[in-house]
Amino acid sequence: MTEDYEVEFIERGDRQSRFLVRGVTPAFANGIRRAIIADVPTLSIDTVRMVENSSVMFDEQIGLRLGLVPLSTPLGEFEEGDTVTLSLDVSGPGTAYSGDLVSSDGMVQPADDNVPIIDLKDDQRLELEADAVLSTGKDHAKHQGGVAVGYRHLQRVEVVGDRDEYDEEEETRILRGVIEDDGELVSTEEFDHDLTNRYPGKEIEVHDVDNAFVFHVETDGSLSIDELVTEAAASISDRADELEQAVQL
Repeated sequence: MTEDYEVEFIERGDRQSRFLVRGVTPAFANGIRRAIIADVPTLSIDTVRMVENSSVMFDEQIGLRLGLVPLSTPLGEFEEGDTVTLSLDVSGPGTAYSGDLVSSDGMVQPADDNVPIIDLKDDQRLELEADAVLSTGKDHAKHQGGVAVGYRHLQRVEVVGDRDEYDEEEETRILRGVIEDDGELVSTEEFDHDLTNRYPGKEIEVHDVDNAFVFHVETDGSLSIDELVTEAAASISDRADELEQAVQL
C-alpha cells in the first residue's frame, strides 16, 4: 500500500455505508475487512445473574438472547475486559424488550430498544442482573460490530462499438455494486443491475480497476460506520508498529 490512497463515500449513514478506496492492494483491503470484523472491541453481555425467572424459557436461553443485544460502545471510555452492569425487571403479561434493560452507565445503552427478549404471560416475571464486557470479534461473534462487511473491485465500463443488427442478442450482464463510467461513479441500482438497460444496442467490456475497491459495511449500532472503520484502520497500524518493533529486537 502507498500513502497516496483516496477514500470516497458513495452512500453514508450511521448503520450502513458504501465507500470507494483507491490506491490500496487487495491484501490491505482484506486486512481492513478482517479488522472490522475481528479487531474492533464492543460491549456485549457476557454474564447473567438470575434473581427470578418464572417464564417458560431456561436461564441459558435468556442469557443467549441478552448476549445478542447490541450495546452502544463509547470510544476511549473503557479498556478490554472492563464491565458494565445492566438490570432487567419485567412482569407479565407483556413482552420484555431490550429497551427495558437499565444500565449502570448512561453511556452504555441498547443500540435498539425493540429487540424482543421474551414474552411473559400472567404471573410470570423475569428479574436479572447482567455484566457486559468489552471484547473483540476474534474472541466471540457477539462482539462483532460489523455485521455485514464486504468489498469488491471497482469495475470500469467501456463502450467498444455498436452491436451489429445481425449479431446474436447480447447476453444480459448483471452487476451489483458500483461502476465507473467516464470517471463518474454510478450505482448499478440505477439501471436495475443490468448493463443492457444503460447501454442499449452497444457492445461493452467490463474491466476491474486496479487497486480500487468498493466496500459495503453495516454495523449493529454499537459503533457508527465512521468509528468502526477508523478503529479498524488504527488496529492495523498498531499491529504494524508492534511487528516493526519485534523485528528490530
